[in-house]
Amino acid sequence: MKYKISKGSMDKADGIYFQNMTGYQVAERLKQNDIIIIPVGSTEYHGKGQCYGEDTFLVTRMAETVAREVGCTVSQPIWFGSHPWNQMGMPGTVIIPEETFTNYLRAIIAGYWNAGFRKQILINGHGQEYVIPNAIQQFGKIYQVPAVITFVNWPTVIHDYIKDKAHGGPFETAFRHADEVEASYSLALFPEMNDKEKMEDTVPTGFMPEGHIDKGGDIYQYPIPGHAQIGCGGLEVILYPEGVIGKPTLADASKAEAGLDALFDYLIKLHNDIREKFPPGKLPDINLVTERDKDLIEAVIKGPFNGGKSIYAIHHPA
Repeated sequence: MKYKISKGSMDKADGIYFQNMTGYQVAERLKQNDIIIIPVGSTEYHGKGQCYGEDTFLVTRMAETVAREVGCTVSQPIWFGSHPWNQMGMPGTVIIPEETFTNYLRAIIAGYWNAGFRKQILINGHGQEYVIPNAIQQFGKIYQVPAVITFVNWPTVIHDYIKDKAHGGPFETAFRHADEVEASYSLALFPEMNDKEKMEDTVPTGFMPEGHIDKGGDIYQYPIPGHAQIGCGGLEVILYPEGVIGKPTLADASKAEAGLDALFDYLIKLHNDIREKFPPGKLPDINLVTERDKDLIEAVIKGPFNGGKSIYAIHHPA
């Protein structure tokens, strides 16, 4: 691999995580790099051989690896996510209602903007890609402040690298949940939290013929994304009590290496392009991105520590 995979920094004072830094350290960081990566994960059952936080650790290890390359900051992750209807009822899967999740994520975006991180990259590690854009759009509508907020669904970025061999990829089976693909990336990023000997396989099933519903991550670009339907398959707690849809026993970390290199290449490019276009302290032109009173926007951009106002001078959630 081109990149050295992070071994985990969530409890370390190594300049990666915002929550682990002092006020002085953050102030100095913002002078050099005011981009923050927000890993958006979930807590859900992944069977007997994979950890409940798999979706979260996927994106934290990705974010940490990128941050070490480019010098940006990472947020401690969002541990609990929104879930599609078919994941209802699975023990260990903590489901946050869409409206609660959207409001929560929007508030996090606003909080980091207020802290000086006006450029944000949200990396999603779970099947909630249909919800996250709502939070970003709500933030834009409510606050109307200059910002650069982007959302990356990691499987979509490297879709060709996570397809099955029948579609030109390296895997024996199609991308699903806690399957060969996801387990391979988990083994590559955090092998210490997996037990391959305990992994169990299942046979994916559905009510519709092939070609209508995307299998997972929308990487096959079938007409109907997996989250854009109900009733075309059953509840996972009934059909897949093992917590797995596919064959994680086929997982191998080496199958994920090329995909991870491609993913890191893209994330680093995204970071660098944002930083080049908007160096630290520079934002999109106020006149082009907001209709709010210019004096108020300028005061909010200045911030309360510099004689200005906080973002909550515009809107404070009840």
